[in-house]
Amino acid sequence: MKGVLVLILLILVVFAVGCTQKEVDVMELKVSSVFKEGDVIPVKYTCEGADVSPPLKLEGLSKDAVSIAIIVDDPDAPIGTFVHWVAWNIPPMEEIPEGIPKLRELSSPIEVVQGRNDFGRIGYNGPCPPRGHGIHHYHFKVYVLDTKLDLSSGATKSELEKAMEGHVIQKGELIGLYERK
Repeated sequence: MKGVLVLILLILVVFAVGCTQKEVDVMELKVSSVFKEGDVIPVKYTCEGADVSPPLKLEGLSKDAVSIAIIVDDPDAPIGTFVHWVAWNIPPMEEIPEGIPKLRELSSPIEVVQGRNDFGRIGYNGPCPPRGHGIHHYHFKVYVLDTKLDLSSGATKSELEKAMEGHVIQKGELIGLYERK
């Protein structure tokens, strides 16, 4: 009886360590750009500038990566979290270039499928908080997946999140700031 309890305890410990290891693996992707963590996003990447997507550099990309997905949102918006970009089925790469065209599906400059943001548009639309509303935090979230997603272009953030369930093997995030005065 004592041997069975020890065996069950050992199995539970191995299982718990395995689950913890997977959680650690999911968080090890480093995301960087032309602005540093917690810095102001350059005007070029906002509604007051060219409103193009910034380049995103990825370090520590898993060899098991099949595709990449991106969600950019602003939890400081007066109406609740506001989505600025949803994109998926990007091939594994160390740098997502600046200025991804605002089209549903692209094969150049990179392969990508894009969804609808909360402006009601396809592709990236940058920071554009209400004037005088203070500093907003923009979360550039990058997900590394073990599959390509069977999700139609124009999908929303919630549809993308649902499609990614069980497929995220890494996640990284970069937070930039912006304020319109």
